Amino acid sequence: MSRSIKLEQIDTEEQLLVRLAWACEVEDMTQADAAERFGITRLRVNKALSEARKRGILRISVDSIYTAAAKAEWKLERQFGLARAIVVPSPQDPASVTPLVAAGLGSHLGDILQNQSLTRFGMSWGNTLNLATRHMQPLNRPDLEIVSIMGGVSRGSDVNGYEITTRLADLCNAEHSFFTAPLYAGSAESQKLFLQQDVIKDMLTKMQSCGAVGLATGDLNSSLLVRDAIPSDVTATELLALGGVGDIMGQVLDADGELIDHPINDRVIGLSLDDLNKIENVILAAGGLQKVPVIAAALKRGFVDTLVTDENTAMALLDKTA
Repeated sequence: MSRSIKLEQIDTEEQLLVRLAWACEVEDMTQADAAERFGITRLRVNKALSEARKRGILRISVDSIYTAAAKAEWKLERQFGLARAIVVPSPQDPASVTPLVAAGLGSHLGDILQNQSLTRFGMSWGNTLNLATRHMQPLNRPDLEIVSIMGGVSRGSDVNGYEITTRLADLCNAEHSFFTAPLYAGSAESQKLFLQQDVIKDMLTKMQSCGAVGLATGDLNSSLLVRDAIPSDVTATELLALGGVGDIMGQVLDADGELIDHPINDRVIGLSLDDLNKIENVILAAGGLQKVPVIAAALKRGFVDTLVTDENTAMALLDKTA
């Protein structure tokens, strides 16, 4: 039975014990395969399973607050063809969903950014990504470059892509690059002129070469896009009327994962959704039932490789597409 978590923090040690217990005892993975999946040694897996038994987590059943979330990870991966799903328990207070999803993302980023084969990582913007950097331990990756993959907005805040990119680079002792363009051009014609500029072309090429990127998303009611970035001549009401359910990097999708028929999508300066299909690991971090339609749209579009979410959102996604 699922249980709610009371605090805005994740016990990463217990979470790993549960994931390993589920993988080896329920999914019948070998310890070697489990070690590869979670990026640890086989000896660590063996010791973790022993510790899970000592704690009473691993018995005939897997008994922990993280059990339902671990089970949902496997279901999401199978149902949506994901390379990886990270599911955290849902909190009692819905307002705590974003901090918990951010904690799950921060833990995951700490793992993947240690990989020496990853030399360029792209970061978009949003509160989830901002909070995720506060759940990471410092790394020493001077060979790594953190790249902002969205245009900026005029309103300064710590959820802006520039600030998040800088903070993540500082945490990793890495280089960083900004995408010095607005999120939206004034018109489709001016967007085309922007994209013809050499500096924009060079930056887009760099963004496209990222080995992995981190994305967030929002609905069209109270999202950062609506609050801080939507052009003054566009309203959320008209986007909703055309079937919009949310945005990815400023591009507004309908429930089927298609771009809505509105000029706003022709004004975005940055990566296209088709560009995301060519990036090896696209990580989408989002939670909350209000975001289920846009998360489902992104999954239907097919560019998501890793999903980080909470248990209630995961179950709603699975039910929605069952």
